[in-house]
Amino acid sequence: MRATIEVADIFRAAGPAYRAAHAGHLSLDQLKVMSAIETCRTAALGGHVEACSDCGHQRIAYNSCRNRHCPRCQGAAAHAWLEAQQANLLPVGYFHVVFTLPAEIADIAFHNKALVYDLLFKAASQTMLTIAADPKHLGVRIGITAVLHTWGSAMSHHPHIHMIVPGGGLTPAGQWISSRPTFLLPVRVLGALFRRLFLTRLLELHGAGRLVFFGKLAGLSDRRVFLRHLAPVRRKRWVVYAKAPFAGPEAVLAYLSRYTHRVAISNSRLIAFDQTSVTFRYKNYRCSGADRQQVMTIVADEFIRRFLLHVLPRGFHRIRHYGLLAGSARKANIACARELLNAAPPPDHATAEDPSDVHPPCPCCGGPMIVIEVFQRWRQPRGPPNTMVTNRENAP
Repeated sequence: MRATIEVADIFRAAGPAYRAAHAGHLSLDQLKVMSAIETCRTAALGGHVEACSDCGHQRIAYNSCRNRHCPRCQGAAAHAWLEAQQANLLPVGYFHVVFTLPAEIADIAFHNKALVYDLLFKAASQTMLTIAADPKHLGVRIGITAVLHTWGSAMSHHPHIHMIVPGGGLTPAGQWISSRPTFLLPVRVLGALFRRLFLTRLLELHGAGRLVFFGKLAGLSDRRVFLRHLAPVRRKRWVVYAKAPFAGPEAVLAYLSRYTHRVAISNSRLIAFDQTSVTFRYKNYRCSGADRQQVMTIVADEFIRRFLLHVLPRGFHRIRHYGLLAGSARKANIACARELLNAAPPPDHATAEDPSDVHPPCPCCGGPMIVIEVFQRWRQPRGPPNTMVTNRENAP
């Protein structure tokens, strides 16, 4: 069922004025995201007419934009992705680990998204793999699924990595070693290595002249100013958070379905929009209990600005796999781990259907819906849907 208010409604109403007011200051990627969300599931993208083969009820279905930043399109994409991940699950406990950048680094990341977000992935994954391989800890090669989020609950810029890690891994001799039931790796050790790896490579990027700075951060182009900016960060404890393990593979999939294809704000969190301001729910993590869930109202322009903060560079992968789950060796590593764990092979799953090929059943009788007409972009179907019974032979 369609949400009462959607991000698309806000973009359609306030987007044209926002583009005009910020002409020359919006990237091509941001403009494309705005256009995609505004036209998603409208006649601008074309669509088709479906008819129930039982009762003849007809309805119009417009095409989706499939943009990865569109709140309406991510549900089907997440479902298809999760179907493919079920074969990678092992019968062990899974841990949730979060790597967060300090605010001083997040400011640098804002002007250098592709470079710094990529560095965040590399430093966090190398930290996990290095400490896990240390014989003083686990002494194994672990598997990691990592997801980048760049936002806080109020859509502020807050880059961090969520990792899902099986509780154990393979030794160099090919044996499986499990972690303790409620403990994976020491977070203070992870935080110290993460800080060192990240800052070392960040200084290398600065020395190579690959970082850019604008506005209040323009002075950071100078090496001495840059080092002074990083001085307090070197002494600060970097946050690495390890949550309690999940209660089985099903809980892992449920978690992944909420996180892998999430965007800055979902339509379900929107409460009101009066053409000038937007009201939405968010979590205030400085509070606890019932006070954590709060409501915020901001002007539409500010809502759009915050949403566009989180548009990723074109081609940037926000879901990555490391260790046992990386590359072409993934299938062999999972098979080896399953054999060592005496686990049954995963059930075969049919190839996930393209979301555009899935038609919800008839709302009147529950019968199957078939396509009887396809219309192109910016066109409407020939006349309104009628109630005539349509046979499958009439489908294109």
